[in-house]
Amino acid sequence: MAATSFEMDGSVMEGGGQILRLSTALSCIHGTSIKINKIRAGRSTPGLRPQHLTGLELVRDMCDGNLEGAVIGSTEISISPGKIKGGNHIADTQTAGSVTLLMQVSLPCALFAEGPSELCLKGGTNAEMAPHIDYTLKVFKPIVEKFGVNMDLDLRMRGYYPKGGGELVMKVNPVKELSPINMIARGNITKIYGRAFVAGVLPSKLAKDMSSAALRTIRKEIKDLYVNIQSLSEKENACGNGNGIIIFAESSTGCIFAGSALGKKGVYADRTGIEAAENLLRNIRHNGCVDEFLQDQLIIYMALAKGTSRMRTGPITLHTQTAIHVAEQLTKAKFSVNKAEDESANNDTYIIECQGIGVENPNL
Repeated sequence: MAATSFEMDGSVMEGGGQILRLSTALSCIHGTSIKINKIRAGRSTPGLRPQHLTGLELVRDMCDGNLEGAVIGSTEISISPGKIKGGNHIADTQTAGSVTLLMQVSLPCALFAEGPSELCLKGGTNAEMAPHIDYTLKVFKPIVEKFGVNMDLDLRMRGYYPKGGGELVMKVNPVKELSPINMIARGNITKIYGRAFVAGVLPSKLAKDMSSAALRTIRKEIKDLYVNIQSLSEKENACGNGNGIIIFAESSTGCIFAGSALGKKGVYADRTGIEAAENLLRNIRHNGCVDEFLQDQLIIYMALAKGTSRMRTGPITLHTQTAIHVAEQLTKAKFSVNKAEDESANNDTYIIECQGIGVENPNL
């Protein structure tokens, strides 16, 4: 960052917690103060929710920073970071606030710490409006490791709405610098698998119904691949009642996609299974290398990496546009988004390219 402090409008574009997470992480990594105002201004309940507050407090503790204005409902905060130390930290939303969103704000910081970090993140593991923990383990982790990220994730307890109670332990080794990625060859889909689950008192039949409906939906479009969607009843290592399904597809070049859905009261299990399958199929059709849920999560790593990163995607989501906006505002990274022109591209295929700034960890 050019300035010694920065101000970010939290209401622009997507206008949600993502702006807060990205701005806070980049502030911490650069050691630069930031004020974020109009936080979640357009949401039905504006300002900080427990998950956002917990994430801010976690970053503050990781970098010995000073955090002001951070209370539930606050629409303006400022943070002045110190050095990122590493070490052991616990962050507990005490709600079903997403542990994967706590991870989104803290992982980039841990990569540039003085030493290894162990973060115990507590809250919801499969929540609406956030990546399922299964997505983070099976899709995000292997792809973000292409940047040179070295981390270990241990899911100790699943937690469902409304109480949460889930627990994820993340161990991260710091990096000297991140490497760019070049994900532009999709290849063929070679494998489709997944898990339909029920937890707590919910009957196992719900999992079977979700799985069967998802399989029927996939079969209409993909007839020549073996599809393995397990039906699971979580009695151990799960807190609360919940049900849902997540389905993964892998390509011959190592791309991974997913479609998921959570069960809701009054919604037939078949409908939940169909929703997840349609989600996956939509993300396969565009011939990109990442799905719509991974696009925006990789932007910060592209910005921080040294050199040119390229990522082939489907339609650019508002979350991704917002992530690019924040990254360009707070770093000198330069992004370009262009339609893919090769023979396997269609009208919905794009290439995101980034000239990363190559942040170096001064401690290594």
